[in-house]
Amino acid sequence: MIPFSVLDLSPINQGATASEAFNNSKELAQLAERLGYKRYWLAEHHNMPGIASAATSLVISHVAAHTSTIRVGAGGIMLPNHSPLVIAEQFGTLESLYPGRIDLGLGRAPGSDQRTARALRRNMGGDTADNFPQDVVELQQYFDQPTPYQPLRAVPGAGLKVPLWLLGSSMFSAQLAAELGLPFAFASHFAPGFMKSAVAIYRERFKPSEVLAKPHVMLGLNVFAADTDAEARRLFTSLQQQFINLIRGTPGQLKPPLDTIESYWQPGERDHVERSLACAVVGDPDTVQEGLQAFIEDTGADELMITAQIFDHAARLHSFDIVAQAHAALSSQSSARAGSFAF
Repeated sequence: MIPFSVLDLSPINQGATASEAFNNSKELAQLAERLGYKRYWLAEHHNMPGIASAATSLVISHVAAHTSTIRVGAGGIMLPNHSPLVIAEQFGTLESLYPGRIDLGLGRAPGSDQRTARALRRNMGGDTADNFPQDVVELQQYFDQPTPYQPLRAVPGAGLKVPLWLLGSSMFSAQLAAELGLPFAFASHFAPGFMKSAVAIYRERFKPSEVLAKPHVMLGLNVFAADTDAEARRLFTSLQQQFINLIRGTPGQLKPPLDTIESYWQPGERDHVERSLACAVVGDPDTVQEGLQAFIEDTGADELMITAQIFDHAARLHSFDIVAQAHAALSSQSSARAGSFAF
């Protein structure tokens, strides 16, 4: 059975604080570790009132310090916002503090609006996204073993070989990941439109590298699990409201769930949200298990990155517990099927 991992945006609930969001992330990561999830990733977003993980490397350190075995990383760092040297130093520091547990996922988008991108001041002129391939290669070089006469080194970072992933929601990063022989994570949890095309291109064009012998695809998936289908659908309305508010240009903190979303959205908004959140499994334990199995069989994913923007912290923990139980059940079924073919 393929591994399951966790993507956390460290949501700030309506009426709550970033401090509370960080504590919730710590508790979710500890649960994920106990339940056997493989990775726990946090994402870089700026100027978003409902997301606390802007200083992503700091939140990664917070989570890693309160866990002991689960891999912790960025899903991702938006490289156009930063110089490769700074990111190499940050993640070299993390790898030095938590050896063998750090992942570095890299995105090409700024993770913010244009005004915020300018305020970050990576480059006051030109589009740094155009330099993304060169920046990725430069970052790889900082993690390589330094040569005796190398004039510029990441300290710490040099020689640590921090695992790099490329993230994307279109064809560009799929092609680059294939060319560089890196693992690829697709943002199907919010932009599923090009998922199958991007994955196909990545697999077709993949070139083995010293870090990866064959393609490895991780897909994002929204999973909202509860004891009943009705309760899961109610929890899901918090994420639906978040997307509607982004459409309206009024992003805010994560809102409490609604008994029904129908009175909240307009017809055009509904179409947009349903397209964006098409990769979602919402329901009770049986529904979730069936939905996970169907998604894996349909996509051939090598790994799933599970995410759930659930307002109530206890309900969020319960949702990831249900998903872990579904994973265990699917693993048992897979083992049983494999055993039936053994002679």
